[in-house]
Amino acid sequence: MTTPWKLPDTDRGWVTDGGLETDLLFHHGVDLPDFAAFPLLDDGDGRRLLGDYFRGYGAVAASAAAGLLLETPTWRASTDWGARLGYDADATARVNRDAVTFLRALAEEARGEVDRVLVGGTVGPRGDGYTAGDLDADAYADYHRHQVGAFADAGADLATAYTLTTVAEAVGVVRAAQDVGLPVAVSFTVETDGRLPDGTTLGAAVDALDRATDAAASHLLVNCAHPDHVAPGLDGGAWQGRVAGLRVNSSRLSHAELDEAEELDEGDLGDLATRTRALAADLPSVRILGGCCGTDVRHVAAVWEDWSPTGN
Repeated sequence: MTTPWKLPDTDRGWVTDGGLETDLLFHHGVDLPDFAAFPLLDDGDGRRLLGDYFRGYGAVAASAAAGLLLETPTWRASTDWGARLGYDADATARVNRDAVTFLRALAEEARGEVDRVLVGGTVGPRGDGYTAGDLDADAYADYHRHQVGAFADAGADLATAYTLTTVAEAVGVVRAAQDVGLPVAVSFTVETDGRLPDGTTLGAAVDALDRATDAAASHLLVNCAHPDHVAPGLDGGAWQGRVAGLRVNSSRLSHAELDEAEELDEGDLGDLATRTRALAADLPSVRILGGCCGTDVRHVAAVWEDWSPTGN
């Protein structure tokens, strides 16, 4: 068995970004059909807006003396979603490659200001991010291979699949990344009870994924849930050592409630930061902290204030 790629060590972990899509929608008035940010890469004003967005997180990383994990705005840039927005398979592959190149240029800007920079390709679920999908891991591998292959072609350092709702899709993403030789991480989302949308516990999901893939994922994360929703899923099991990152929501609303919300719930920055750091303290391998729905650079900066990974 090949030893999986591991997230490099830095003295103070890795800063990543916040809720890109909700930030664009509610703070910048950008229309995002299907919640897709990747079309902004094909627009001059959109590229400038994205550049300013990511530079903000570079400043957080510099202030925290941490590494910077720049992750592409491609959560919706797989072929099914791309087709809905007028991108055929070739165009979708091209925009995923462009996203990596775009962030690579920003990474060069940040060198010297931050400890280290990685560029990651962002994969989203094939279906809705809040609804459990089907259980065909091989079909998911066939589907996601197109996107992770584009990331590999462009020289991404890794891919991360966010907001996954089933073990089957996680297995498929890992297999697809293995096929193209790209390191990969997996991030599950949970409901208010700390379980995946299909009812699987976090511990069972991590263990099942590792068994099915020989622990080929470099690390695991949890995203798109408030810390109070993740905490019930912790049972003290050894699997918790596989979780290296958290990207939390600002709101305590359920996924169903967030889907219906017409106003942004930004939460309480100080409270969110305190609860995120407390959650990270129960996950000894956490090295990546960022945000998800409702968060922006202010939330991520608050989380990182006076925080460093366990043991550092």
